[in-house]
Formats: sequence, structure tokens, C-alpha cells
Amino acid sequence: MLHKTRGIVLRVTTYSESSVVVQMFTEKFGIQSYLINGVKKPKAKIPMNVLQPLHLLDMVVYYKQNTQIQRVSEARPVPIFKSIPYEVIKNTIVQFLNEVLYKSIRQQHVDEQLFEYLYHAISWFDETEELSVNFHLSFLMKLTRFLGFAPQAQARADQKYFDLQEGSFTSVAPMHPYFTADVDGNSLMQLLNTPFEKINEIKFSNAYRRLVLDKILIYYQLHTASFGQIKSHQILEEVLS
Repeated sequence: MLHKTRGIVLRVTTYSESSVVVQMFTEKFGIQSYLINGVKKPKAKIPMNVLQPLHLLDMVVYYKQNTQIQRVSEARPVPIFKSIPYEVIKNTIVQFLNEVLYKSIRQQHVDEQLFEYLYHAISWFDETEELSVNFHLSFLMKLTRFLGFAPQAQARADQKYFDLQEGSFTSVAPMHPYFTADVDGNSLMQLLNTPFEKINEIKFSNAYRRLVLDKILIYYQLHTASFGQIKSHQILEEVLS
């Protein structure tokens, strides 16, 4: 049976000489794997260039319950990206976010609120002409709201430590090593609460930005099963430095 759904490309795996399996987060079915034939042929109905990381697609798909690999009838990019594929910094940020997102939602079921957040954030990032080097930090902090481990707001002025394990502020350093000492926990809350349209008002040095990212990745590791190590952030740091 055919269904219309929007999808976000997460991972592409070679299946044969001209075919691939694409893992997507879809609006209607959650995480799904789709076999797409002939994508590497010159006149492919669905070409490889629309299957790049975090590309947004309008699709017509087949869906069968309890089937591991589904099929796609139609797929087209909506919106067509204007900047992400062509600007080095934006493309590198998207590659990094794609890796984190794939590891964070690989078992995700249908979640329309999460899908809308991702779709809006990615679309905004492509459309904005004023590049923010803090976008990935803000994106990841806002994502915690949808994944269920958003940090609690600071309750008192003396709560200067942010406990990454508990996701809360405390007035004394925790007994474990997972807390912020060199990064102000308020920076994380600022990234969480500031709209994308105003994130350029957040001023971090390159060194401080790297520290903040390291803490955010530790936070994800503590709260996401089988998260593992992120590799692409080293490339990201080189590009942003």
C-alpha cells in the first residue's frame, strides 16, 4: 500500500552496484530503511545527490508492517537546499549533526514533534544567510527536549555546578567526574533557550566553543544508550577554528 510521508536522510549503505539502502527518519513511520534501485545510473529516477545527510524529502513509499526493508516509489527534495551542499562550514556542521542524530534516534518510533523540530531546524539552517558557528551547539541542546533529557533550569544563584549525569545544577561538585567545571552550565541553558534566529548574539571563543561541545557530547553519551564515540567533531573543530 502506498503512503505519502516526509523523510530526513540519515544513512546510505551500498546494496549492489547501482542500488542503496537508505535509513530515514520519516514523519509517518519513524525510522525506516528503504531499498532504492538504480540510484547510481545516469538517468536515475531517484539520484544519489538527493540522498545526502539530513536532506529533506517528500516521498511516496510502500509500507508493510514487520518488514525490515521497505521500498520507495517517489522521492524529491523539499525544500531544495540552497547552501548546505555548497558551503564548506555548513556542510561540515550538517555531517557532524547527522552522525550525532543517527546515534541518538536509531530506534526512534513515530514522533511528529521531533520530526517537526528537525525539519524546521535543518530548513532554517539552509535558508539563513548569516552563518552561526554556534548552530550545532544550539541544535543539540534543543534536541534534548525531544529525547527526554533536557537539563533542569538553575534554581539558585549558588548552584554553579552542572551535573551532566543528573542533568541538574548543584551548589557542590558531584562525587563523580561528570560535571561542568571549565564550562559554565548557564552557557548550556543559553543555547537551549535562545531561538535560532538570535544565536549569533551568543559569543564564544573557539577554545570555549570546543569545551562546550565536549561537555554536550559527554551529556549525550550519559543519556543515550549505545551512543559511542563521535568521530566527525574533530573535522568540525578544524573547520571552525
